[in-house]
Amino acid sequence: MDHQPVLLQAVLEGLAIRPGGTYIDGTYGRGGHSRAILQRLGPEGRLLAFDKDPQACGQAWKELGREPRFRIRQGSFTQLASLLEEDGLMGRVDGILLDLGVSSPQLDDAARGFSFMREGPLDMRMDPQSGQSTAEWLASAEREEISRVLREYGEERHHWRIAGAIIRAREIAPIQTTVQLAEIVAKAMPGPRQRIHPATRTFQALRIFINHELEDLEAVLPQALEALAPGGRLAIISFHSLEDRLVKRFMRDAARPPQDPRDMGPAPPALMHLVGKAIMADVEETEVNPRARSAVLRVAEKAGGA
Repeated sequence: MDHQPVLLQAVLEGLAIRPGGTYIDGTYGRGGHSRAILQRLGPEGRLLAFDKDPQACGQAWKELGREPRFRIRQGSFTQLASLLEEDGLMGRVDGILLDLGVSSPQLDDAARGFSFMREGPLDMRMDPQSGQSTAEWLASAEREEISRVLREYGEERHHWRIAGAIIRAREIAPIQTTVQLAEIVAKAMPGPRQRIHPATRTFQALRIFINHELEDLEAVLPQALEALAPGGRLAIISFHSLEDRLVKRFMRDAARPPQDPRDMGPAPPALMHLVGKAIMADVEETEVNPRARSAVLRVAEKAGGA
């Protein structure tokens, strides 16, 4: 299935794109959001994109490499501040988009190892040339560490039981494929089959852990606030509660900075203003693009704009 940009119209409205503005797409994916932003930019506008995935960057160069208003950088969006400082753009960006999670092409490519629905090497890295694969990590991780990852990143109730099953299985044979791991998890789960596949939370947890997704999100949020010009917009699409919790808390605290109870002076000024409420895909979009079912968009604007 072709990659469908999630909540596209809501993102474009949330960013309130100005034709001559400077924008960041921190998660290029397959470029659906980027192309739509470029369509709304004039000759003076510019768009800088990031992606960890070398395949995504290669596709971007193929499709947009000759577009003078566009530039892409392979790497994590955690490099945002350093790159903008090099270009003299810190505090001058009009809008930043982060579409978190995995793109449809990544899920559909069995060789990437993201999905338990397809037999493939147990990799899960956004950048296959960097860091440990999931198979490499599971080959040596202690039961306690595997259990912690499943509990913290997957909110998996049966984390200890699944971690034990993984340890026992790898003593018999290396766990090298997605289907192998999915079968180990399914057999370890107690009770009757649930509505969702028993390996869903385990695969989510391992992907988040292997790619440092929550740590990267925590690192980029303050950078994004600093990068925005007054009146600039930050739009973030998250796909599970752990991400959304971080985004919601950051935006809320920036909109209502906490005050020391010993300080009797006026409340600290807001750093951001929330733009509307959280937005989720409607039935029409989820029927066309099932990936949108769990998507949540939050938008905030940096204080000080006109």
